[in-house]
Amino acid sequence: MTKNDILCIGEAMVELSQSPQPDQWQLGIAGDTLNTAWYLRRLLPASRDVSYFSRVGTGEFSQRMLDFLAAEGIGADHILRDPEREIGLYAISLKDGERSFSYWRDNSAAKRLADDPALLERALSGTRIAYLSGITLAILPDEGRNTLFKALEQARAKGTKVVFDSNLRPRLWPDTTIMCATIEQAAALSDLILPSFDDERDYFGDADPQATVARYLGCGSGQVVVKAGGAAVHFGGAEGTGIVDGLIREVPVDTTSAGDSFNAGYLAARLDGAGIEQAIQRAHDLSRIVIGHRGALVRQAVAG
Repeated sequence: MTKNDILCIGEAMVELSQSPQPDQWQLGIAGDTLNTAWYLRRLLPASRDVSYFSRVGTGEFSQRMLDFLAAEGIGADHILRDPEREIGLYAISLKDGERSFSYWRDNSAAKRLADDPALLERALSGTRIAYLSGITLAILPDEGRNTLFKALEQARAKGTKVVFDSNLRPRLWPDTTIMCATIEQAAALSDLILPSFDDERDYFGDADPQATVARYLGCGSGQVVVKAGGAAVHFGGAEGTGIVDGLIREVPVDTTSAGDSFNAGYLAARLDGAGIEQAIQRAHDLSRIVIGHRGALVRQAVAG
């Protein structure tokens, strides 16, 4: 086993989600790449290491995050504590199962997660899979993004596979032109990219999921698997091309973490030896359970 089987890179925050009881809220720790790490930890055997790379503060909620990672079996050996910043906070509002978010993250310590190139290099050293998202990139300043890209290039040259979820969030970017250019720059470094078609259509103008596959392969991605909200999943690249159709669709209670859990289900299945089509089916089955419950981390989906 390598030093880290999977290292997830990004921002974890305090999550406020609506309770089933009126006017009551539940507090948790979540964030797109952390959600994927959490599901991976439950889907993979204990012999496989799942770690998280970020930056946190020194206050109570940052400590809660570190305590949470420890309790959930997610490694945090390379997370630095920032004396000047704290972790961010977000609240989920729901209407007919669809989510909207309110964020308080302007002073998030995670914006400085790439400030120490040597630490980043050590964290990636020996890692089998490095996983990040468009949100990871969006919160970083230009210098931080460049540092992260360089570290990923170096790690990839030594055998690390880079997995990227484009996770387009234009509110986090100066403008959509910068967002799209940076996403495609990350795609060029990725052995696997896991975009969501609705976002790709809206911001890149893709006519259909196959166009998304072709565009990212043209950027240099090794393999592309396009999520489509329960519709047919298109994939293509070095490991094969095809469509997985006939997937069971659910009416969502809460779509939070739908894509994050899909990504975890897909990666866990591939690490378990499944082929692409079987991995997509297993990922979809997990995601449709997740969207039947409130909040990002659904223990019922990975119980047993």
